[in-house]
Amino acid sequence: MNPLRMLPGLFMRQLPGLVDGASRAAVTEFPGPIERSDDRDAALLLVVPLVGVHGWTAAAMRLAAGPDADLLFPGGAAEMVEAHADYGDRRMEAAAGEIEETRTSRRVRELILLRLRQSEDERDAIRRGLAVLSLPGNRLASLRAIARTVDTIWHVAGDVSVDQSWYSKRAILAAVYSTTLLFWLRDASGGPATEEFLDRRLQGVARIGKLKRTLSLDRLRPQAV
Repeated sequence: MNPLRMLPGLFMRQLPGLVDGASRAAVTEFPGPIERSDDRDAALLLVVPLVGVHGWTAAAMRLAAGPDADLLFPGGAAEMVEAHADYGDRRMEAAAGEIEETRTSRRVRELILLRLRQSEDERDAIRRGLAVLSLPGNRLASLRAIARTVDTIWHVAGDVSVDQSWYSKRAILAAVYSTTLLFWLRDASGGPATEEFLDRRLQGVARIGKLKRTLSLDRLRPQAV
């Protein structure tokens, strides 16, 4: 099964438990830092074009970046995929200054599209990466990758929430982002179809939010006697 089909539910169920009992500072850093270095980034950039043929393998890494390059990723293929996702998050964050939109919700939309555009030449590597994350034992790597992505998007969009909405916003965006990524991997339109798909997902979330607010207000209204 494609791991992205499982990620929204997994993320929503696992996130509160994974950070249960943590301090506020620790929670806002979930899921924790990943090892980063110029050597790892350079190796990832070199191996991505080979992944479509050789997969996320130690052999591909050695072929791309030298005989000892695979030692940069002692966790093997799952660590490579997770590091590649983190690199994509950082690349998106670095380019976020080009987004002129100031409204948080619209910035979220533009950041998702920016990240997908930046990954246009990496579709094969991303597909292969999802296959790696679907293997037994790699569920936490899947959760960490999607958690970092949605947390980065909310942070760069300007979200400063520290209450329970911190969790709900990230869980909701995990579902929106992961389903949009799946659609994007199959999209041959060059982008417009993915934008329309994303807009429908975001509109659905907005309708749910409005309904929840309406129901909350109804509960607060005095009842007729």
